[in-house]
Amino acid sequence: MQPITASLPALPRQSRRARRTVSLAAGLLLSATLALSAPAAFGADLVVSAAASLTNAFKSLAESYERAHPQTKVVLNFGASDVLMQQIVNGAPADVFASADQDAMNKAVAERVVQAATRRDFAANQLALILPADSKLVVDKLQDLTRPDFKRVAFGNPASVPVGRYTKGALEAAGVWDAVSAKGVMAQNVRQSLDYVARGEVDAGFVFATDAAIMPEKVKVALRVPTRQPVTYPIAVTAQSKQPAEAAAFLGYVMSPEGQAVLAKYGFLKP
Repeated sequence: MQPITASLPALPRQSRRARRTVSLAAGLLLSATLALSAPAAFGADLVVSAAASLTNAFKSLAESYERAHPQTKVVLNFGASDVLMQQIVNGAPADVFASADQDAMNKAVAERVVQAATRRDFAANQLALILPADSKLVVDKLQDLTRPDFKRVAFGNPASVPVGRYTKGALEAAGVWDAVSAKGVMAQNVRQSLDYVARGEVDAGFVFATDAAIMPEKVKVALRVPTRQPVTYPIAVTAQSKQPAEAAAFLGYVMSPEGQAVLAKYGFLKP
């Protein structure tokens, strides 16, 4: 298919000077239109790549940070921690990286894409097993997931999603990883696992406790699941940041009493 191009009706023959006058006028009109439609410029765009489970809390943190720093626009990028880390390795712009587990941050340090000296643990969470709100199934222990009435169980891909790694470790400790993973519906991030349960597409799913709390009318927590390692969230300034001072200021805000109060509002615990 040939590209669609716009054409103007033929004009009467005119002098080169006249044609230049028409082109100049059109150019000025286009410039004026673009100027009117362009968004207001900010002194700096601070790009924060953060784990999907931080979506609601970091949106609130960004809004409050911008109020205190009106010349800074916080641009948020959410996803699975390993995916975000790989984006940064591949050169995607980011000033701050906030991970949902230590493994993804360890990889970022090993790849030298974050400033290791700025690394801080800023929040903690818990792993939760959830069911659709209208489910009649009963779960008292992880071994119950091996029953035939549990046919589909959602959890993050352990290869790239922190909640998946925590889930695999917990199920291995309970001796049921092979049985439950055979029923597994892999999610690309924790919010996708939450959505599968909320829509009733699976019988159960693993998420963080803070994720379950945002949909109390659609999901219910069946178990708080012990994990081999504490669920802690590290944050760091990236090595490629063009505004490391501003990035450090945002990190400091997250660690401040004000920032911690916002996180607590969304159910996050002290690290």
